[in-house]
Amino acid sequence: MVPVHFLTDSNVPISFGQGERVNIQKLITASCFVAAALAASGCATPGAGGGKVVLSTDQIYPAIGPYSQMVGHGKLIYFSGVIALNKAGTAIEDATIEEQTRKVLDYIKAELASQGLGFEDVLTSTVYMQDLNEFAAMNAVYGQYFQKDPPSRATLQVARLPRDAKIEIAIIAARR
Repeated sequence: MVPVHFLTDSNVPISFGQGERVNIQKLITASCFVAAALAASGCATPGAGGGKVVLSTDQIYPAIGPYSQMVGHGKLIYFSGVIALNKAGTAIEDATIEEQTRKVLDYIKAELASQGLGFEDVLTSTVYMQDLNEFAAMNAVYGQYFQKDPPSRATLQVARLPRDAKIEIAIIAARR
């Protein structure tokens, strides 16, 4: 690990490691060169590796509040939590944990497809459940969607979910 010491006085050289000293002006210049190289390589342009991009699809219910269905940044896409609402976004229609899990994962599948992705591109999921006693039933359905190389996952029991849903799932996926 190379030690770096930051100072507030821009006229004072900073220690940059291994006894080498670099002044702030040279450090800023070097940082600009790195930023320019990243921009030239496509890593700092929206859609090619940088910048926030709000994404959505009409294949699931619309956002019902001040949030986005999906937000892309670089190669990552962050998906808001999905519950088992009807397509209009007005009510939960499915009663069992199995039915709600299937509807949620079908919606997530549609969101992924809208970005040219599939379940194999999911890096992590967070599952919020109203009752962890229903974990085995949820997990059986979940396993049908994530059959090969499943993502990392956290599962939590929560006091209450929007619209009294039994389950909500949020994911993070990566573009290839």
